[in-house]
Amino acid sequence: NEDSVGYCDSPLGKIFILCDGLGGHGKGDEASSLVVSFIKDYAEIANSDNTESFIDGAITGAQNTLIQYQKDNGITRQSKTTLTFLCINKDNNTASIAHIGDSRVYKFERNKYVYRTLDHSVPQMLVLSGEIKEKHIRHHEDRNRLLRCMGIEWDGKKFDIDQVEQPYNQGDAFIMCSDGFWDWILEKDMEKALKKFPDATKCGEYLVEKAKKRGMGKNMDNFSLILVRV
Repeated sequence: NEDSVGYCDSPLGKIFILCDGLGGHGKGDEASSLVVSFIKDYAEIANSDNTESFIDGAITGAQNTLIQYQKDNGITRQSKTTLTFLCINKDNNTASIAHIGDSRVYKFERNKYVYRTLDHSVPQMLVLSGEIKEKHIRHHEDRNRLLRCMGIEWDGKKFDIDQVEQPYNQGDAFIMCSDGFWDWILEKDMEKALKKFPDATKCGEYLVEKAKKRGMGKNMDNFSLILVRV
């Protein structure tokens, strides 16, 4: 499993991180682990009350550290990873979201799906251009072709800060997951699970078992999931 997940407290709120190291490119597990560890460490020392600059510094710093790690260790087949980042600020009831790659963050209000991050991938680009429909992403022949990730040299900022301090209500939920999870679990499955299981842990366990059952014997990718109910 080349995924890594992490959680920490920061001056801006509670931070959740999920990364999917890219298999086939070498040392994807080390890339995902390094990025998660860097952001957790950054949260402890960063002195910023501006959410956007904090996110920018955390992700840019993680990218630079990953590139330097490759150089220091003579890695010729670059270690790469996706990233999803969620910050929950309980002081002002807001959430901030950033991402790069095709790992996703979903938001649910009253157990209804209202938003997700847009993949940095070829099929997502085709959806945005109107060439294919959203439902065709999961089974598209170029599903694993990413347009952006961490661990390659950037010409400018490649990650998206999707939401900055957007309000949430009590009971709203966020699901962060790698593509091995959303391959098998649809948005309607998430809605039903959230409605059936108010407890985040029980809901997450239920969805994990459903994903395993659907992917069994079908060349299933490894996956990770973080479920946050606020």
